[in-house]
Amino acid sequence: MKRIYAWEPWFFLFFGVFHLHRIWGLVHRSSYAAFWTGILQNKGIVYFVLMGILALLCICGIVTFCKKRKTNYWWRWIYLLGGGYLLFDLFSIAVGLKVWNDILMFMFDVASPWWNLIWGFFVILGAFVFCLGIVLLKERKAQI
Repeated sequence: MKRIYAWEPWFFLFFGVFHLHRIWGLVHRSSYAAFWTGILQNKGIVYFVLMGILALLCICGIVTFCKKRKTNYWWRWIYLLGGGYLLFDLFSIAVGLKVWNDILMFMFDVASPWWNLIWGFFVILGAFVFCLGIVLLKERKAQI
């Protein structure tokens, strides 16, 4: 039987808010870029707490996808694809993969003509994921 676990809507709500905060980058490029490049370069407590939460949620999602592979909802593919990408991203940052760092620095280049497209995509993704979280919250309540 298909079942939505209690934590699943919150997974999408958290990731939705995390991506929606990038509206800040569309409004004020330099402060947004300075904040995140500072977080990435200093790797202080904020970095490790945030990355730990993101990694834990992705691992939980991937495990759920694998355990329920015969009775998955369509949106659980997000755990596998998005979670796999994010874990690769976190790993690449942690080991200092040069090509990945170059990509990140390109993304945070405030003079880039691609800025609005890159961060606009993440905002749209965040809105979609946040709305999905709300829908799942409602469906979860209906299952109980």
